[in-house]
Amino acid sequence: DVQLVESGGGSVQVGWSLTLSCVASGDTIGRYCMGWFRQIPDREREGVAGIESDGSTSYADSVKGRFTISQDSDNNTVYLQMNNLKSEDTAMYYCAAATGSCPAYLPGATWYNYWGQGTQVTVS
Repeated sequence: DVQLVESGGGSVQVGWSLTLSCVASGDTIGRYCMGWFRQIPDREREGVAGIESDGSTSYADSVKGRFTISQDSDNNTVYLQMNNLKSEDTAMYYCAAATGSCPAYLPGATWYNYWGQGTQVTVS
């Protein structure tokens, strides 16, 4: 099984940038469909971005053009570069992994079976 640990969250101002990291251990990310989700209290977990082992990506409409998901196979790490942050981006951000390939669309939370503990992003 793969274990996921996120880092890089913090408190920033509107318009600033942050890069989140998700370090995987126990298995190689190349065997998984990887994704980033976010959640605010009393709301469902929302898919933000996904990446396939071949590098193909998908994004939620709310972050297209501002967020970029990428992966570094050598370091077994997935990143989420977030630019031009808005107050509505404030949430707990989670890294997720699903065994096998990603679907053609951005999958929902039920697609994934491994989760990190989350990292908080606050934009004000």
